[in-house]
Amino acid sequence: MLNIQKMMQQAKLVQEKLEEIQEKLKDIDVSGASGDGLVRVTMSCANVVRSVTIDPSLLNAGGKDMLEDLVVAAMNNAGEAKDVRVKEETRKMMDSIGVDENTKFPF
Repeated sequence: MLNIQKMMQQAKLVQEKLEEIQEKLKDIDVSGASGDGLVRVTMSCANVVRSVTIDPSLLNAGGKDMLEDLVVAAMNNAGEAKDVRVKEETRKMMDSIGVDENTKFPF
């Protein structure tokens, strides 16, 4: 027989830990780059872009479309890095409280 009270306690613990991890993710930065590092983007794991760095040589090239494409690619790379980091942090949190990462909760 399932122990509903135990499941509810575990769900509450997971919810609290998820709130903690959301706060932690605000302070974790990831980076993405494009054009062999000529464009770099740093963002938090809470989707806040902290900086965009563009190598000056791209400004002299005069290729507005190319520069825009490189910025988009760097931002997408940073977003992918963020997704990986969030997944890693969530998995660590779930492991720390003894919950299988594939467990489905009703919240």
